[in-house]
Amino acid sequence: IKYLKKSNKKRKDHKYTVNLLKKKLFEENISVIQNSSHIVPVKVGDPILCKRASDLLLSKHKIYVQPINYPTVPRGTERLRITPTPLHSEKMVNNLVDSIKKVWKDLNIGEIAA
Repeated sequence: IKYLKKSNKKRKDHKYTVNLLKKKLFEENISVIQNSSHIVPVKVGDPILCKRASDLLLSKHKIYVQPINYPTVPRGTERLRITPTPLHSEKMVNNLVDSIKKVWKDLNIGEIAA
């Protein structure tokens, strides 16, 4: 806590990682629900596909991303909740985006989430 009170480095690193992830998802036409938070909500729009996407990311790509479904969010706005940290590297961000692209292709999510 003392370190964080004196230094902005981790906050800057965190903001950089969040913005990098959002930029890369945008470049791949993966729908992100815009907000000012460090949380990156990736729109799926279907509760079954949202859970399947989360399961595939974990089982095939060893990446845990939390699915958010009704009643936490309104029906039709189901999403994956990505929470990048300042400790996630650009390589890790690229791996996440590539993994999401593969899962989206496997599940045909692109058309639903757009």
